[in-house]
Amino acid sequence: SELVRKLIREVPDFPEPGVQFKDLTPLLADAEGLGAVTDALAATAAGADLVAGLDARGFLLGAAVATRLGTGVLAVRKGGKLPPPVHSVTYQLEYGSATLEIPADGIDIAGRNVVIIDDVLATGGTLAAATQLLQAGGANVLSAAVVLE
Repeated sequence: SELVRKLIREVPDFPEPGVQFKDLTPLLADAEGLGAVTDALAATAAGADLVAGLDARGFLLGAAVATRLGTGVLAVRKGGKLPPPVHSVTYQLEYGSATLEIPADGIDIAGRNVVIIDDVLATGGTLAAATQLLQAGGANVLSAAVVLE
C-alpha cells in the first residue's frame, strides 16, 4: 500500500556498497502502518495455530500477527542464542553460512499448522531453512509471508 511505501526508509550502500537497504523501523513505529502490515500478513495466515517469527524483525511482526490471529508465536533464533537442547539447521548465505534454531524442549510443534513471518525476502535462503527446521520438528508449514521482496 502507499502508506507502507511511504513509511519505509531506503538506505543506499548499507550494509555494503551496491545494496539498497529497506529500513522498516519507521513503519513498525507507526500505529497505522503496523496495523496495516499486521492485517495484511494475518490475512495470508488462515488456518495457522502457531506463527513462527524469524530473527529479528520477524519477531515483532510475528508477535503482532499471532496476537491478531489469537495464536502463539515461536521465535526462530539465530544460532547460539538459545540454551540447549535445540533443533538447528545450517544453510548457505551469499557469503558464508548461518544457523537457525528452535527449542527442542518445552514447545511441541509436531502436527502444528505454522505460518512463517519475516520482514524481507531477499534470496529465500532463510525462509527455506526455517521451513526445513520446522518440518524436521514435525510442523506442517502452511506458508510464509513477508512485508517486502
